[in-house]
Formats: sequence, C-alpha cells, structure tokens
Amino acid sequence: MPRTTPQTPFFHSLQQGKVKPGVLAGVIVLLAVAGGGAWWYQQKQAAAIDPSASAAAKPGAQASGGRGGRSGRMGPGGPGGMSQAQPVSVGVVEQRDMRVLISAIGTMSARATAVVRAKVSGELLKLHFKEGDEVKAGQLLAEIDPRSFAASLAQMQGSLVRDQAQLKNAQLDLQRYRELLKQDSIASQQVDTQEALVRQLLGTVAADQGQVDAAKLQLSYTKVTAPISGRLGLRQADLGNVVNPSDANGLVTITQVRPIDAAFSIPEAHIGTLAEQLRAGQAMPVELWDREQKKMLAKGKLNALDNTIDTTTGTVKAKAAFDNADGHLFANQFVNVKLQVRQIDQALVVPANAVQNNYVYLVKPDNTVTQRKITVGVADGDYVSVRGDLQPGDKVVTDGIDRLREGAQVNVVDSDKVKKVDQAVQDAASQPRGAMRNLTPEQREKIAKMTPEERKEFFQKLRAERGGKGGSTGAAPAQQDKAGGADQPKGPQEPGKSAAEARPAAEPAASGRGEQGEGRGDRPQLTPEQRAKLEALSPEERRAFFQKLRAERAARAEGASGADSSSGNNGAGR
Repeated sequence: MPRTTPQTPFFHSLQQGKVKPGVLAGVIVLLAVAGGGAWWYQQKQAAAIDPSASAAAKPGAQASGGRGGRSGRMGPGGPGGMSQAQPVSVGVVEQRDMRVLISAIGTMSARATAVVRAKVSGELLKLHFKEGDEVKAGQLLAEIDPRSFAASLAQMQGSLVRDQAQLKNAQLDLQRYRELLKQDSIASQQVDTQEALVRQLLGTVAADQGQVDAAKLQLSYTKVTAPISGRLGLRQADLGNVVNPSDANGLVTITQVRPIDAAFSIPEAHIGTLAEQLRAGQAMPVELWDREQKKMLAKGKLNALDNTIDTTTGTVKAKAAFDNADGHLFANQFVNVKLQVRQIDQALVVPANAVQNNYVYLVKPDNTVTQRKITVGVADGDYVSVRGDLQPGDKVVTDGIDRLREGAQVNVVDSDKVKKVDQAVQDAASQPRGAMRNLTPEQREKIAKMTPEERKEFFQKLRAERGGKGGSTGAAPAQQDKAGGADQPKGPQEPGKSAAEARPAAEPAASGRGEQGEGRGDRPQLTPEQRAKLEALSPEERRAFFQKLRAERAARAEGASGADSSSGNNGAGR
C-alpha cells in the first residue's frame, strides 16, 4: 500500500492543478526578495563588527602575516578573521637550571649470576624456596637424600676409632720399651721397631681422619644453599628427580640485582669529557625511563667506560650502577637512559610544545599574539632552553598554534580544562549512542565516575546481559520486530486533511521507525494496561503481540482505504 506524506493545502491544490500562474509567480518573487534581504542584513552586520573584513575580502588584499585573506578564513586570527578570538593555552617563560643530557638505549645486567647445581648425586627430597623470591647467601634451598652419605661417614668414623685404638696401644708399648731400655733389659732394636709402628699408626689415623672429613663434606652437600644473594629464577628440577653435578641447568639460577647495572652505548664525541670527570671522581647522574619515556624507573650514577671504541658504530660502552632497593629492575630489561654531562645555570626556557619552526607566539597584554624568532638550545623534559627576544614571565602559546597568525586575537584557556574537554569528547564518541537512553539515574551517575576502559567494559557487559535475556529491555521489541517494521501498511491520507488528522486512520510513520530503532513506535499508542502487560511478556509473546497489532492496523487502514475509494466513486457518479 503506498505511503502517504504530510501535505499542506497549498501544495495539495498545486498537485490538483488549481493554483493560478499569477499566484505562483507572486510566491516566487516573495521568496527571492526575502533571500536578498537576509543576505543584505548579514553583510551589514559583518561590516559593523569588523570594518577590515570588507577590505580583506577584496581580490589581491594581503593580511599582515603575508597571506591572502579570503573571507577571513586565512586572514589574521585564522578561522573567522581578526574579529574572532581563538582559544589557546599558554605557558610562562622561566629561568631555571637546564641539564645537558645524553640519551641512549640500554639493557639491565645483573651484578652477578650463579647457577645452583647439586654437588652430589641423589634424589631431590625437599625444596625450601619459591620461584622469584629474594634469597641471601647461605640460605637453604633444597635437600638431597643423605642416607648413603651418612652411611659412608659412619664407616669412616669406625675405621678411625679402630686405628686410634691401635695407635694408643702402640704408644703404651713404646713407653714400656723405653723404660726397659733404661734398665738395659731390652734390646734397642725392639724400641726402634716400636717407634716405627707408632709412627705408622699415626699416619693411618690421620688418613682415617681425612676420610671422615671428606664424608662429612659429602653429607653437607646434600643440603643445597644459595652461593650468593639475589633473586631466584624458575625451578629447573622437581621433587623426586635424581640430580647430578653434571646437570647443565642445575636446580635454579640466582641473579644479583641489588645493586644492578645498566649497560648502554654513548657517542665517542663525549668520551673525553666523561673520562676526565670519572678520573676526577665527579659523579655523573644517570636516569632510567620506561619504553614510552613517561615514567622514571630509577636514578644512579655512571660507573665505568669500556677500554675500546666500536668502530662500526662509533660508540663506547658504558655501565651505570643502581641500588634497585625496591626491586623493580630486572636483568635484561629494556630501558631508556639519560646521562647528565653538565648543567647550564639559570637558562631561559619555554615549554617544548610552544616552539614551532624556531618561532614562538608571544601573547601581548591586549590578548593579541606576535611571532618571535628564537634559537633553540638543549631540551630537558617538557622544557627547552632558548635565546631570543623573550623575558622571564612572558606568556607564549602552547596549544592552538596552528590556528594563529600575526596579530590574531586570542582567548587564554586553562590547559587542564582543554584536556578535560578533549577527554570528555573522546569518551562521548566511544560510548554507544543509544545505550544511555535505557539506563537508570544511578547507572548514569556510576558511569560518570568510571575511566574510559571501565566504561567500555560496562557497556560490553550490559549488551551481553541484554542479549542473554532475549531483549527484555526497552529496546528489545524493536530489535525483535526489526524485520517486520519496514513492511507495515500505511493508510492513505484523505484530500483536504492534514497529516495529524489522517494519522489515527493509518499507522503513524514514527511507529515503523520506533520498532526498528528503540522499540518506542507502538508504545505511545498503547494504554497503561497494555504497557504493563507488554513488560510481563516473554520475547516470543511480545513478538506475537506486535505482529497482531500490525495486522489490526493494516486491517483498519484497508477499511479506511476502501471507504475513501467508495466515496470517491459515488462522488464521480453524481
């Protein structure tokens, strides 16, 4: 069935061919006069506000900045011309100490690394550490089955006791033989033989004592201890494994990270200055920054320089030491290194984002800007040292430079507010447009306090919950009946009736759009009882309800169309 559109009596008469040519011409003349009057009024207002705008619009006219002013677009002040103040953020020219820094890429290296291996073979019975823990030298890490080594020790100790008893007996005999020799009751040869036996037994006892000590040492090796202090790595052996001294990976690796070193390369042009300062014992501070150079990781000092220069890169390796008291630095970690070579006292500095092509825009007391040429020096963080016609306390533009020209009028805006507005725009752009409509005031207040990541996760969870419920929210009926919403029949509009008068007889145009979009097209037509009933229906029952409603509206529209056609035929017959 064709869709009807709202028509005014004039256009209805125009379609019927009842408008006279004179009337039509009069309407056209009135429209032309109204358009010309509006254009004249706009030109008069623009001339009253900015007399220079008319001059800037002339062909060949040049702005003070050396650019052609085409309708104020490229004139002073950027868009809108001189009369429109451009919002900008400003920074203050200061005097401060500036560091001369050498930037490099470095890698953290442990002060010492030790692989903990078993010194005796045996079954691993106990582990007394957790991976990643900090340990001290001599701390117990693991235990190996000690029974075989304890048995060997007992055997050696038994041999030692036996030989000690024999030695004691031989020493007593030697003492008796010496007394008998004094009485000339024994031959001196027998005394000499006894003395040799005592010395032999002394050697045997000494050997036994050595074997006992060796057995004790082997038994002590069954308790594995940390050779150095440091941080443990991942475990390389599990309980029940038979470990050997020849195992390549050992039990675990310990790296000494307190203190820790950073290895990096610096250009050979700075070697002379750095070597001289090292010989003089002067401390050279070193800073470590993360990959994005937004967070400083640690502060230390230069420790040593390599003794050779890499001819392929023209650099020399350097090493800096860091306490790493908090344990945030790891071996083989990538870092950005900033080495301070010297310091410039009380240099004139400006914010780094205020400099553009060796120029800055200076904000004058009358809130206009002028360009000042500068010479850029060293950079330190967000500031850069400069030389030029600037004084401490001057204000320079830091944000909005691309919209400025010489002499442009500006409006100083707080940079924090600009950042907040930009963040709000980004947050609003990232939010689903239709999702906020169905939220409660409590949910909206909660969303306002969320971060962008938390807000995104909230909407994803909300969409998942609505999808799991089959569309029980206010937008659900539209999503379920989206396919059928485009085919809804529309009743024709009777001639001479307005769109509002014809709408009750036919389905409203907003109904089809509402069911396809937010599910609100049919609800304005429902009674409170029908709405309460609709909320209690399941998704299938709700779909059937809307299908029935569309069928009833289509039947009413067809009946109205038939009545119109019959009345038209009767009128024609008369």
